[in-house]
Amino acid sequence: MPIASINPATGETIATFELLTTTDIEQRLQRAMEAFEINRARSFDERAARMRKAAQILESRAAKFARTITLEMGKPIVAAVAEVKKCATVCRHYAEHAERYLAEEHIETDASESYVRFDPLGPILAVMPWNFPFWQVFRFAAPALMAGNVGLLKHASNVPQSALAIEDILREAGFDRGEFQTLLITSDQVAALLDDERVKAATLTGSEPAGASVASNAAKRIKKSVLELGGSDPFIVMPSADLDAAVKTGIKARIVNNGQSCIAAKRFIVHDDIADEFQRRFVSAMEALRVGDPLEETTDIGPLATPQIVDDIEKQVDASVNAGAKLLTGGKRLRERGNFYAPTVLADIPSSAPAYAEETFGPVASLFRVRNADEAVRLANATPFGLGASVWTTNRDEAETFIARVEAGQVFVNAMVASDPRMPFGGVKHSGFGRELGVYGIREFVNIKTVWVL
Repeated sequence: MPIASINPATGETIATFELLTTTDIEQRLQRAMEAFEINRARSFDERAARMRKAAQILESRAAKFARTITLEMGKPIVAAVAEVKKCATVCRHYAEHAERYLAEEHIETDASESYVRFDPLGPILAVMPWNFPFWQVFRFAAPALMAGNVGLLKHASNVPQSALAIEDILREAGFDRGEFQTLLITSDQVAALLDDERVKAATLTGSEPAGASVASNAAKRIKKSVLELGGSDPFIVMPSADLDAAVKTGIKARIVNNGQSCIAAKRFIVHDDIADEFQRRFVSAMEALRVGDPLEETTDIGPLATPQIVDDIEKQVDASVNAGAKLLTGGKRLRERGNFYAPTVLADIPSSAPAYAEETFGPVASLFRVRNADEAVRLANATPFGLGASVWTTNRDEAETFIARVEAGQVFVNAMVASDPRMPFGGVKHSGFGRELGVYGIREFVNIKTVWVL
């Protein structure tokens, strides 16, 4: 069965691609091994020149690549352009900093010389999602290639054109001997790749079941894996917060990528003293959002990526309302064609409702009321996930309480959760393990080698 690129706004098939055969995969694995010997021997300056070239290509053709993204998965075109340009920043970041991040660290011991060096591992398998089809890949590829590794990409099956475009970009930039290859394969073929001794490690961004599958298969072969999984991120608003900024940012944080983001704000935890006013402003702002053609620059929310996602979000909302949650706005499908769902707000959500702690992957916000910071912390942590958290307060002591006690891989104070090439990114609990980006990200897939000279 071929892999298809289907426009989520219309349901029309744009293009189809044949799956790789067993022979095709074998050739690519062998090519990756040969390419690893080439890339690991390159100097940081050589790798950096290629990575800067990739950044130039991304920036100069951002509009073209953005259109591919939007047609494949429905992201509003303005956000798609921003995604492509952000990929250029991560390429430039590692081009500039990789050598310093991986410099030998000399440690004083009883030896005449003792130090730590960081050596590349080899071919790394990246299993990537559709929701940020360029960014998720480049935030892996830039550090991996700069460290001297090579990449094998198994992208989501609904974004094959994005996957192939990324391979072309890196090849044109100079990583042209198999250093980065796209594998058009199914999820069922991933286990066999992990079984192959030539694949040295794996990274996955995606759902909890997919992460568990990849991590367990990698562990059976004693291979390193990094997982960035789902999130049910809290957005905590306290009485001292700038309410205008909190509402404005909260809307942006909830609908980023049509609500289909692991680090999107999903559970809005608001102090009783300001809850009524926050709710009034928030619901009004959600109702004012423009849902429509994602290729139009005035569109705020486009279609969800697949029909299954619409089905899932509809079931979660309906089950939450049936459990006692109050529907303040939305809660329904839109249009006859395409995967459109109305911006939705739920309140008075009981703990038995799916929207209480589950990840809602669509434009659905859950509002909660709390009496104090302790209640806010307990509710924020009342989920199996721990990816990110956004806290709104101008009280520094209060902020420190949330920073210390909220169980998340990152806490943003008076700002929405976002990834940045300079800072580590990842989660705890069921949101995964390991880190991407920053110095910690590039060191995930290297041999941290101790050297002791007597």
